[in-house]
Amino acid sequence: MGKPTGFLEIERRGPTPRPVPVRLRDWREVYQAQSDDAVQAQGARCMDCGIPFCMQGCPLGNRIPVFNDLVYRGRWDEAAEQLLDTNNFPEFTGRLCPAPCESACVLGISSDPVTIERLEYEVIEHAYARGLDVQRTSETSSGRRVAVVGSGPAGLAAAAQLRAAGHDVEVFERADAIGGLLRYGIPEFKLEKAVLDRRLAAMSAAGVVFHPSTPIGEDATSLAQLRERFDAVVLAIGSTRPRLIPLPGADLTGVYPAMTFLEAANRAVADERTSTIDASGKHVIILGGGDTGADCLGTAHRQGAASVTQIEIMEEPPHERPHDQPWPTMARLFKVTSAHEEGGERRFATETLEFHGESEVREIVLRDNHSGEVNAARADLVLIAAGFVGPELTALGIDAPALVTSRDTIAVDEDWRMALTGETPVFACGDAVRGQSLIVWAIAEGRSAAAAVDAYLAGDSRLGAPVTPYALSW
Repeated sequence: MGKPTGFLEIERRGPTPRPVPVRLRDWREVYQAQSDDAVQAQGARCMDCGIPFCMQGCPLGNRIPVFNDLVYRGRWDEAAEQLLDTNNFPEFTGRLCPAPCESACVLGISSDPVTIERLEYEVIEHAYARGLDVQRTSETSSGRRVAVVGSGPAGLAAAAQLRAAGHDVEVFERADAIGGLLRYGIPEFKLEKAVLDRRLAAMSAAGVVFHPSTPIGEDATSLAQLRERFDAVVLAIGSTRPRLIPLPGADLTGVYPAMTFLEAANRAVADERTSTIDASGKHVIILGGGDTGADCLGTAHRQGAASVTQIEIMEEPPHERPHDQPWPTMARLFKVTSAHEEGGERRFATETLEFHGESEVREIVLRDNHSGEVNAARADLVLIAAGFVGPELTALGIDAPALVTSRDTIAVDEDWRMALTGETPVFACGDAVRGQSLIVWAIAEGRSAAAAVDAYLAGDSRLGAPVTPYALSW
């Protein structure tokens, strides 16, 4: 504990966002850089608790008090070594994770928790700036080959770990660029794609081979063919089937799943052109109050929407931790993201009844769950941000009842292995197994699956013991 009185003397202070009128004119990330002195002061707030509940709150088990103290002391290289030992991609979690570690911070019981997420961000950015090795590899090759299907955070984490163990790793991605939802699902203002490309370059330099535009399925390379070519296969295909709303008018033009809208927007930003689904001058309705809905909100703002309204069927969450969600759990609280600060209306306890229009949507009918009042609202573009219902398995030929769970996710055993016959085993991890979840869980499960694969290939894993899959730990 570098400064015993730090938590008493120093207030929580995160980075300053760029002014709203400025940031709405571009797609750059929202927050401005902090000085090293300011960041180190935040590290001094850590109390180095005897029982670090923050580490238990983090699915990766990051050694948070250790790197907090190293940041306070300005020992950036050592802080990076500690963080990269448990987290392959701090530059992603430091921007995108909802920070369950901060919900579990002991300081948060009676004060504001330590800015753990931002400290992760600062540690890895310093590591890149100082030219540190951010992707571990092995000096010797095992001679074994592993295929990873899917290049989202789970697949990339599995690939990075397996390469660190000395295996030859190839990643197959059906999209035209590597990154999964990191590439086309996360807006540029939350994760500039240069950050993703920087990480992919480090992985490529370490020997990971990427194959974009390479779907694995019945009409392309089949899973059976992949198993013939490799010693093990890891499926990290995510949970990509959107949850739709089967209501009258849902088939009208202008009603889209949120991810369809976000992918079109990300592609447009990358190509410096107008999106094929553009909110400019339109009255936009977003159905869903989670992070994906907020991503749609910020994107619609930058495209120049005339108005944006976010509809949530649930009650407005409490603004303070309720008694039935005690510390150190991650409570469901009213959340204000940077996108909400930029404008738009939020309506809670509101049910969607139907959509009106001739060929294109023009109106949405809503009911207030408290008063029962029914009214219509102008809607030129409706985005359904209601989550996902599971992975796409049919093309892979693994949708048989024996291979899936009751939640339509991939069934695995305690070693992350599927019940498929044949010599080459197939492992699975991430949202395809767990269901839609957090980026930090995807990375954690990719690491665990990699440890299981390494144990299978080498007899004993050098990557640590794999954690039991979530689906088996209920």
